[in-house]
Amino acid sequence: MQRLIPDPGPTTIGEQMAGFDPRSVAGQARPYVYTNFASTIDGHATIGGVSGKIGSATDTAMLMALRESADAVLIGAGTMRVERYGRLLPQEEARERRAAAGLEPDPVTAIVTAGLDLPWDAGLFTSGAGEVVIFTSSGGRPPEVATPVEVIRSERSVELGTALATLRGRGARAVLSEGGPTLHGRLLAEGLVDELFLTFSPRLGSGGGPRIVEGLAGGPIDLELRWLLAEGSELFARYATRS
Repeated sequence: MQRLIPDPGPTTIGEQMAGFDPRSVAGQARPYVYTNFASTIDGHATIGGVSGKIGSATDTAMLMALRESADAVLIGAGTMRVERYGRLLPQEEARERRAAAGLEPDPVTAIVTAGLDLPWDAGLFTSGAGEVVIFTSSGGRPPEVATPVEVIRSERSVELGTALATLRGRGARAVLSEGGPTLHGRLLAEGLVDELFLTFSPRLGSGGGPRIVEGLAGGPIDLELRWLLAEGSELFARYATRS
């Protein structure tokens, strides 16, 4: 891997992430929130309906490093249904590093959903590892699954600021959002994102599908580039939002 900006030269994901400490800059009202996207060059977030076909093994390694830095990983119900998450950190070495740093071995998985139409047979729920917190306006009850699940209900649609404040009150100082595009659009529109990590896949012709951000209203959001890395023809960018 090559670092293009700043200070061009060889680097690794480990070297880049060594200087990333989102927990140290969390506020009192909400966690430090960073998002992760993967995009084709023509701006789409999926190929054949799923995001996993976009990135490479290096993209996956970057995603795992970002998860390792998080107290919680935030996803929407649609993303959970399509991607069918398993254990967030399947690598034992990553869980051991977190435990050595005084963190829970597995980040909390936070799911935002209007209802409880989720793939309850997915590995996230059947592994028994970690904890799942569901923010919903549904009055339904989840089925019995191996992984501990807590449901936090609201009378109306879930307010993301309130959900993040709840996670902060439970000790989460750093939250990684993995989308999907509608959730990312809501977070950005409400000023709840501090940094964005974006992988540019060297692919075109994705066959349509959503962009990496959907439903963003209120005008453009200015970003500041913090790094740009390259692995072959794949690019990895890190941006900060400008308040």
